[in-house]
Amino acid sequence: MHFSIPETEVCSGENGSTYVAYNIHVNGVLHCRVRYSQLLGLHEQLKKEYGNNVVPAFPPKKLFTLTSAEVEQRREQLEKYMQAVRQDPMLGASETFNSFLRKAQQETQQIPTEEVHLDIYLSNRQKVKVNILTSDQTEDVLEAVASKLDLPDDLVGYFSLFLIREGKDGGCTFVRKMQEFELPFVSVTSLRNPEYRIVLRKSYWDSAYDNDVMDNRVGLNLLYAQTVSDIERGWILVNKEQHRQLKSLQEKGSKKEFIRLAQTLKYFGYIKFDPCITDFPEKGCHVIVSAGNNELNFHVKLPNDQIKEGSFKVTRMRCWRVTSSQVPVTNGTANSGTSGKSDIKLELAFEYLMSKDRLQWVTVTSPQAIMMSICLQSMVDELMVKKSGGSIKKMLKKRHNGSLRRSDSQQAVKSPPLLDSPDSNREPVVKLSSKLTSVTLRGISTSNSANDISGNNIHGNYAFEGIGDDDL
Repeated sequence: MHFSIPETEVCSGENGSTYVAYNIHVNGVLHCRVRYSQLLGLHEQLKKEYGNNVVPAFPPKKLFTLTSAEVEQRREQLEKYMQAVRQDPMLGASETFNSFLRKAQQETQQIPTEEVHLDIYLSNRQKVKVNILTSDQTEDVLEAVASKLDLPDDLVGYFSLFLIREGKDGGCTFVRKMQEFELPFVSVTSLRNPEYRIVLRKSYWDSAYDNDVMDNRVGLNLLYAQTVSDIERGWILVNKEQHRQLKSLQEKGSKKEFIRLAQTLKYFGYIKFDPCITDFPEKGCHVIVSAGNNELNFHVKLPNDQIKEGSFKVTRMRCWRVTSSQVPVTNGTANSGTSGKSDIKLELAFEYLMSKDRLQWVTVTSPQAIMMSICLQSMVDELMVKKSGGSIKKMLKKRHNGSLRRSDSQQAVKSPPLLDSPDSNREPVVKLSSKLTSVTLRGISTSNSANDISGNNIHGNYAFEGIGDDDL
């Protein structure tokens, strides 16, 4: 998740006085509006629980009223502080941090705690109306949906809530997976747009776990609805003969057989992202990215209108990161500072093992870059649990509670064909230092330059595998 404080506001207090409020945005959308004193209170609580050595430095108090320049300086310092806390695996997952953000979100949107109905959608657009409190967090809402559907407790962790935007043409854009620091009712209602909705989908990648879910009637129905929906959207490729077989199984009501046939089809279990831009194999190429089967699949349109397809396996990504940069709005004011209007440009960059001794950065520019990063991280988590012989159920239930260590016993895996770059003299890519220091599995950095790929706040990939000559 990308935390930023792009702007401040002067607000009126209860006694007629004024104060500066700092607007905290998540993925470019206002999450909450807080005062310096509130953030200072959060800082003191974190220090009390985790100690001075763990909690990052906090901007100091000032004795006198801040000038405009000092307000801007404090805004930048608070933004870096919030990003540092969120990027820390322990602090960012703490209940102290997350409950602070939930309370601040509710206060900012001025939504009182009360009982409400919330519509949660299944993949087939069926609505499930749940009775919740406006102050219920993501896990509470997920459990309420599971209870309404009669989904067993041991299967709840196999599913997650996703915020999506469904266009008038039926297109579906994944905005993000609902997080532990937000209140789903407040998040979706504050957008004030009926195109946004919360959807229940499976939260794992390995189709082998489908067997656990299909043993339960409700789980089977949920998987079946998602599979049918993905086929209808064109996310799963089906030829005429396969379509005939699927239709026959559907008419017979053979849901398990329907899913098992679908598992053999191309792009089963993938999430498809909106069209975006990549620099591979050439700069400025239009691409459709899909995530699934422990890979990012690229469907690229080259400048000569030639279409190429290839896959980047997560086990050959040494590391990745998301960067953000401010892009001035063309019809806005060009002045810098809090009064200037700008959009956030997001990029996902990953360092990929192209051959035995050659690593190369590949960049995707997309508003969904953070969602892509979350997909990569969850693939790595799942791979590491599987390699260590751990419990997938525990990982799915508590995925955010800590980092997974890389297993010492890992074997090289073969990858599908790569996109061949037609330009051997391509501009050199930015290189990382050969040794990663202070690797974090959570985090996102803000950069003044889209090409500022440094060694800090990198998503180190513990599933990274070197490959031998036989695999090339």
